[in-house]
Order: sequence, then C-alpha cells, then structure tokens
Amino acid sequence: MNCVFLDANILFSAAWRENAGLLRLWRLSDTTLLTSRYASEEARRNLETQEQLQRFTTLMARIEFVPDSAHGDLPSKLRLPEKDRPILLAAIRGHATHLLTGDKQHFGSLYGKSITGVLILRPADYPGFA
Repeated sequence: MNCVFLDANILFSAAWRENAGLLRLWRLSDTTLLTSRYASEEARRNLETQEQLQRFTTLMARIEFVPDSAHGDLPSKLRLPEKDRPILLAAIRGHATHLLTGDKQHFGSLYGKSITGVLILRPADYPGFA
C-alpha cells in the first residue's frame, strides 16, 4: 500500500474542474491519500466558486490528514523556499511513500528523487496513474 502526500496545487487542481483528471487519484485502490492542514488551506483559499469549494470539501473528506510540520531537519544540501518546507516535512512526518506536486519551480529538481524515504513525483509519473 502506498501513502501519497498531495501538495496544495494537486488539491486545488482536483477541485478546480468537475472532471479534473487528477480525480483518478481518489479512485486508486492501493493508495492512501495524505495531506496536511497547511496544504489544504492553501488550496482552499485559492478556489473561487461555491461548486469548487463543495468539490474540495468532498475530496478532503476522503484524505487522511497528517500533522503540520513547520520545523524539522531536511538534508543539509536541500534548498527549498520557506513556504515549501512544511509540505515536504509533513510528507516525511506522515510516512508518505510519495509526494505528488506540480510545483516544478521549487520541486522540479527533486522529481524522481527520494528524500528521507519520500519519492517526489509529478502526478503523471505516479505508478498506476498515467
């Protein structure tokens, strides 16, 4: 069983459109979806319509929340903006096997790499999703 931590941009994109392709993540049988309050709040505050907010609420009911983790040690050579550190730290703290993010600017250099046991991928690269 994989435990997949979803970054805010994945949550946002899944709720944005009624038939978003990312919704397939919620149908994967061998995957537990995780996120943090930090990530979910970032996604929620960027949604615009009542329909999007309702979809978001429905999706969040089917995700396990892990504790937010603003402080913690990451490998010394790893450089992430302050706003992205809590995402990776929560994935690590939640014992995620994967972190899915579309944030190419900040996580792009980490795609395909495992950081403290968490493999960072774009959603399209997650096994069983493509």
